[in-house]
Amino acid sequence: MLEASNNKELPAIPGKRYFTIGEVSELCAVKPHVLRYWEQEFPQLKPLKRRGNRRYYQRHDVILIRQIRSLLYEQGFTIGGARQRLTGDDAKDDSSQSQQIVRQLRVELEEVLDILRR
Repeated sequence: MLEASNNKELPAIPGKRYFTIGEVSELCAVKPHVLRYWEQEFPQLKPLKRRGNRRYYQRHDVILIRQIRSLLYEQGFTIGGARQRLTGDDAKDDSSQSQQIVRQLRVELEEVLDILRR
């Protein structure tokens, strides 16, 4: 699918409450049909479904999708291995998720600093 070398830079997650499947697709560099498939394979991934069965993802869903993407595309895990990794070690998951949040926050703060310097 995607080369690991192309996946180092993902866009910053905007400060919105809900994201459509198209927005999440762009933020995580994963096609919408892959996101729908991952919903079936990873029980932790449960976007809100509203009228017409439209999916609305929250920030924690986007971070989880980025974790899954990293496990599968960059670290070479299988679906089963990634699922086991995510469910098996809650402490490591929390740490990894915290690290991603800190990285994201840092990127956003650097963007604000650039704007202020102009």
